[in-house]
Amino acid sequence: MVKIGIIGGSGLDDPKLLQDFQEKNVLTKYGEPSSKLTIGKINDIDVVLLARHGKGHTITPTHVNYRANIMALKNEGVTHILATTACGSLKQEIGRGDFIILSQFIDHTKHRKFSFHDDFKKGINHTAMPDPFDENLRQAFIQTSKELKLKYHAKGTVITIEGPRFSTRAESHMFRQFADVINMTVSTEVSLAQEAGIPYAAVAMSTDYDCWKEDEPPAKWEEILEVFKQNSDNVKKLIINTLPKVAGTQTTVKNTIETNKEGEKTMEEFDLKATLRTIPHFPKQGILFWDITSLLNNPEAFKQTMDKFYNRYKDSNIDVVAGIESRGFIFGSVLAFMLNKRFVPIRKKGKLPGKTAKMEYALEYGTDVIEIHTEDVKPGDNVLIIDDLIATAGTMEAACKLIESLNANIHECAAVIELPELKGKEKLSKHKVYTMIECEEHV
Repeated sequence: MVKIGIIGGSGLDDPKLLQDFQEKNVLTKYGEPSSKLTIGKINDIDVVLLARHGKGHTITPTHVNYRANIMALKNEGVTHILATTACGSLKQEIGRGDFIILSQFIDHTKHRKFSFHDDFKKGINHTAMPDPFDENLRQAFIQTSKELKLKYHAKGTVITIEGPRFSTRAESHMFRQFADVINMTVSTEVSLAQEAGIPYAAVAMSTDYDCWKEDEPPAKWEEILEVFKQNSDNVKKLIINTLPKVAGTQTTVKNTIETNKEGEKTMEEFDLKATLRTIPHFPKQGILFWDITSLLNNPEAFKQTMDKFYNRYKDSNIDVVAGIESRGFIFGSVLAFMLNKRFVPIRKKGKLPGKTAKMEYALEYGTDVIEIHTEDVKPGDNVLIIDDLIATAGTMEAACKLIESLNANIHECAAVIELPELKGKEKLSKHKVYTMIECEEHV
């Protein structure tokens, strides 16, 4: 399902435009975003609106909590981001009121959190960013600009400065050598969107000529605001008419076919972790809950997950896929079908009607029991056990003991998500373990 995040002060939170909308206070592991999220529909397309500088434009460019803003949209299940911004022109041909569909940025900021990676304790992570703005979204903006007969520029490099002050003339002349327009927000925002795995595009409206143009006085904020207000209807039209084009695409998933070193065709993968929704402080304070339902709700993400499982096990000698209640049923049954193998459910106590084998295991407080039909697993069977998550691995460990009690073999323990902080793999050290995504447990 496509859900489009819109960042900026474009006035799209007008109740006349939004259907079934609500305002939602949210908190992320990086703190509060700039504003409440306005969630609703525009022409039956799911949208989430966020005011970058706050509802009353009270937050300076430097002090915008960009990490919280992007994470709040990701947590809400946003699949694409369209942003609007004001900018100063560094070129004679980019006049006041012109739209620029940004294609590149230069980051000239100094005091911001511009990455989600504060350290490399969990592995080195350098995000590639040769083309930061999503090309499919840019083309949607360009096509809509043509249709609306707006004055636009199909590409442009923005240099992002710290602010809130404007440039000196010397700075402005220097910036002209490298960029087409100048603003105070975009490079930070798009960098974080890239890291979060959310396709992002921004349309910038030129409101002034910075201060390099010495045949006219430098622009004042009031004059910039006036130009933006005069063009606000065009901004709204551009966004509203671009939404259907985005809703008809799936740019969250890269469908690029590449060739590997062996000459085989391979599908370029996207970040499965980015499709997961996170809920801070659930089920208790300090815990970060990773919700896999957003991955299940994304057909391409679910397909890639199942393809990864299939490719791992297609040439193995598995006889049975055993899925642990309840989400292990989802991944396990589909995988068993793909592999043409038997699927066996491992259920909580009292749910299976036939003769069962049981295994008790410890919980944080007390114990629980899982069961399996004894007739479903035969001595000597090679069994793949699958679940959605390995945390402390108590349930997975019990499932292994349950299978072994029937004189069957554990081929491997598999899950989509692992929480390494909880050291679940240590409990499973006698077995092979495969997981796709490593996630942190704490906010």
